[in-house]
Amino acid sequence: MSQNPSPTGGMRRQPRQARSQERVNRILDVAQDLFARQGYAATTTNAIATQAQVPIGSLYQFFPDKTAIVQALALRYAEKLHQELAVLDEEEFATLSLSDYVNQLIDTTDRFFSENPSYHAIFMEVQGTMRELEEIDATTDVKLIGDLASSLARRDARLEPADYQAIAFVLVKAIGTLIWLSLSQEKTFRQRLVVETKRLTLTYLQSYFPIAFGDKTKMLKT
Repeated sequence: MSQNPSPTGGMRRQPRQARSQERVNRILDVAQDLFARQGYAATTTNAIATQAQVPIGSLYQFFPDKTAIVQALALRYAEKLHQELAVLDEEEFATLSLSDYVNQLIDTTDRFFSENPSYHAIFMEVQGTMRELEEIDATTDVKLIGDLASSLARRDARLEPADYQAIAFVLVKAIGTLIWLSLSQEKTFRQRLVVETKRLTLTYLQSYFPIAFGDKTKMLKT
């Protein structure tokens, strides 16, 4: 198991004032765009600083190198995904049928990737080359698995804690992998893969919760 990355994600220091935070956000926004458009390897810290309209020295106050910037972007993406999935635990979603719950879970994940195309563009280039990103990815999955295990337990408390943990592990890894792989496919087939991911997830959950969630199984939404 990978150790948790530091909260700073490789940053030299965290911004303490609103002006500094705004500058860091601008650096990250520009870096995200440049990494996605021209590639991580072709992008320099000088180019990032120039487009962000900050002195290069100011960039280095927060980020020692490009790796630290990518780490910070990965942490920002991870937090955004976590916040979007956390909505599924709000009261209005607590009584969803199992099929509706699956639709919401996977649609939220798919929408996150659709609304953040730079995520896929950047990390397809650098994945497997940065240990720091692997640690962030592992830590993000651990958090998502814990949240999903707790969510399932609140909806149906008949299983053991180890069961919810195992189910959540399978779901996070399977859904994440399938949706990630779908991003490189043409649009029609990508949409089909999302539907198939829902089918796979629903069938798997029904094996554990055949009458859970007050579910009278509905057809999956396409």
